[in-house]
Order: sequence, then C-alpha cells, then structure tokens
Amino acid sequence: MTSRWLWLLSQLTRRIWVRATLFSVLAIATAFLAIIISPYIPEDLPAKIGADAVDRILGIIASSMLAVTTFSLSTMVSAYSAATSNVTPRATRLVMEDTTTHNVLSTFVGSFLFSLVGIIVLSTGAYGDRGRVVLFIVTIAVIILIVGTLLRWIDHLSRLGRVTETTERVEDVTAQAMRARRKNPYLGGQPMPDPETTIPSTAHPIYSPRIGYVQHIDTGELSEIAEQGKGRVFVASLPGQFSVPTAPIAWAEAIESEDQRAAICNCFSIGDTRSFDQDPRFGACVLSEIASRALSPAINDPGTAIDVIGRAIRVLAIWNEPVDPATKDGVRYPRVFVPGVKLEDLFDDLFTPIARDSASIIEVAIRLQKALRALASLDPEGRYAENARKHSRLALQRAEQGLSLDHDKQRVREIASTIGAKVASRYGSSP
Repeated sequence: MTSRWLWLLSQLTRRIWVRATLFSVLAIATAFLAIIISPYIPEDLPAKIGADAVDRILGIIASSMLAVTTFSLSTMVSAYSAATSNVTPRATRLVMEDTTTHNVLSTFVGSFLFSLVGIIVLSTGAYGDRGRVVLFIVTIAVIILIVGTLLRWIDHLSRLGRVTETTERVEDVTAQAMRARRKNPYLGGQPMPDPETTIPSTAHPIYSPRIGYVQHIDTGELSEIAEQGKGRVFVASLPGQFSVPTAPIAWAEAIESEDQRAAICNCFSIGDTRSFDQDPRFGACVLSEIASRALSPAINDPGTAIDVIGRAIRVLAIWNEPVDPATKDGVRYPRVFVPGVKLEDLFDDLFTPIARDSASIIEVAIRLQKALRALASLDPEGRYAENARKHSRLALQRAEQGLSLDHDKQRVREIASTIGAKVASRYGSSP
C-alpha cells in the first residue's frame, strides 16, 4: 500500500500551482541557458540565421501568452462552476485535478516567464551575439510547444466541465479505487469480518483529536508500530468514515507507549472531505448524486440518470472480476486487521438514491430494474442476486407509490419479476 508520505506527495502534485511552478522554474533556467552555451557557438552563425530578431519574437510571445493565460483561467473557472451546478460539487475536485488543464496553463505561464526573462537579459547585453543564437533556437522550440499546446487546448475545451465528461471522470476514479480494493481487499492486512468477535478485550482504543473524514490509512506504518510493540492493531475507521474524538479509529493490543499510540493516529490521514483514492464507496456516492441531481425538477434530465445506471453496472461488475493470483496482494501485514468493503453497501450507495428520485419517472424506473437484472446474472446464486433482488423490491415499492398510470406500474412489475437466480442468465445480457 502507498505510504502516508507518498500519498501526501501525490495529493500535492495534483495541485495546479505545483506544476505551474515547476514549468516556470524550467522556463527561467532555459532562458539563462543561452549564456552558458554561447561560448560554444561559432562567431559567424548569428549573421546566418538572423538571430537579431529574437527580441521582437519574445515580445510577441510575452504579450500573447499573458492574454491566453488570462482567457484560459476564466474558462477554467467557468468549467468548475458548470461542474458544480450541473453535475455535483463533489466532482469539481476531479475537474480541478485535470492534468491536461494543468499542463496547458503551466506551459502558457512558463512561456510567458521565459519570454519575459529573455527580454530582460537581452536588455542587459548579457547574451551577446552568440548567446542570441541559442536564445533564438530555444524560442523556436517554445513556439512549437505553444502551437501544439494550443491545438490540444482547443480540443480539450470542448469537453471540459461537461456533464458526460465529468461523469466519465468519476467513473474512472471509482473503477480505479474498486480494482485496487478488489486486488487488496484489506489494505495488506488480515481480514476483520466481525469487530465484536475479532477485537480482543485486552485491546485499548485509539482516539484521534481531529474531526473529519478518514482519507488514507498507512497500513505499512501501522504494521511497523505493531512489530515494535509485539502487538496487533485493529482498524476501526475505514477511508470514507467520519472520525470524531469520542469514537476510536483503531484498537491496539500490547502497545502501551503513548508515543506509539500517537504514531498510530498519524497513520490515519483525516481531512475535511472524502477522497477517492482508498474509498470506492465515495465514488459510488458521487455517481448516485449525479443521477439524483439530473432527476431533480430544476434540471429534469432522465438521460443522465440512465447513463449513470449503466456506469453503475460497470463499476459493480469489477467486484466480480477474477483476480490473477500472481498480481493479487496477500497478507503483508499480519499484525494489522482491517474490515472489508461490503458489496451491499456499494449497492445501497448507488441505487437507493436513484430509486428514490426516479420513482415517478417510468423510463428510469425500467432501466433501473433492467440494471439490477443484469447484475443478478453476474452471480445468480450469490451476493449479486441477493442484493439485486432486495433493491429491485425496494425500487418497485417506490415506483408503485410514485407512478400514477397502472400501465407503467405493470411494466415495472413485469421486469422486477424476472430478477432471480433461475431466470437471471436469460435476461442478464440485455440491461
């Protein structure tokens, strides 16, 4: 599993200012590079390539990049606003972490600073004739980079902040979190199916003074602490759960040192909001929020809800994918016990809000029943069929209350009646 420091570093690299700073430093260093390389340039080369025009080119780049950067920032803010109002505020973070947007803005800012520093150094005469040659060549390379970035930016702007694009991003990060948890269901530790029977009476509760959502757990560090104390650690709060100082985030056995207990608290990264990385249920909740918002009277977009239902099938199907034993992570931390993510919780996160808000919309109610039928066919005798029948029954009850036309109610009843272990394989291929 990813250590706490590597996870914090990954969170930092997703901030736009980090990438912009790195590009800016590189651009400034490139502008000064001409001074270092200039002694190795032949003396007659400047006259051959017309390097005296570089100052005018740099002036054009500086003025144009400032305008383009300002326009791009305003477009980016508009995309964030569109994602917040049309999709869900929880998805805005994914739009803000878009690497293409970061690279484009960083390229524009870096090009502006490169040209600005180049103009300043040119005015001091530090380059000389041969230094101008190097600066001219680098400037041509920067222009090519700018043109390529602009073309890519034009294509990207057509999708940035759109409902379908943002929903796809949510599905992607949810699928990544699901596959990671499917491969490593207990974060490298041992399973803890029932805390009441697994946690021994000799274990002491560990409380965190911070209030917020658990975003990440460093199980590797927890294992090292347990090894030092020759004890065991039982995780009580999974990523996504809300932590308060009165509820234990973990239980520790044979770990009496206050420093070690404080170190256990530091293994739990707690923030104001939930994170997608180790929390597949958060992605499921965000997908259902997108569907619920689309079904609201203010937006009235059943098509988006139907699209989300299709994505929900793909996300939940990951939990049934076979895992290659060669790539599956086993128990690497035998002294750490971690609860697993329950399939029924994922079903609840995805389908309960959609069934509630689509009770009066026939096309969504029918698609929901077909989706549950398809999921039941993945495991006709197991958990999928059991959870699909449960949510089909609840969705049918809501539809009976929400639909006004008897014909519509009968259509939903007919599809709901086909969801079961015996007939799931017959209908599973047609969601």
